[in-house]
Amino acid sequence: MHSILIVDEVGFRPLSREEANLFFRLVSWRYERGSMIVTSNKHMRSWPEVFAGDEVLTTAILNRLLHHVHVIQISGRSYRLRERGDLLRPPAAD
Repeated sequence: MHSILIVDEVGFRPLSREEANLFFRLVSWRYERGSMIVTSNKHMRSWPEVFAGDEVLTTAILNRLLHHVHVIQISGRSYRLRERGDLLRPPAAD
């Protein structure tokens, strides 16, 4: 039995080619061995820019991630910032 592997914030910053290749190796190794939860604020169409601009590598990663997948899309305001809305609003005009 495998534990769930959680990869949070894919796309927070672009990966170098070496990092993108390592991520592909991780996903390939994990594929059909155990569950993964992957979070991202980027649409999957934007993932090539995250993975060193490599569309072939990105397609290979998505091919493995999207097989047997349940995609949950969350829209709306940030849960983490729900109590800090006052800090994000522009100052009131005098």
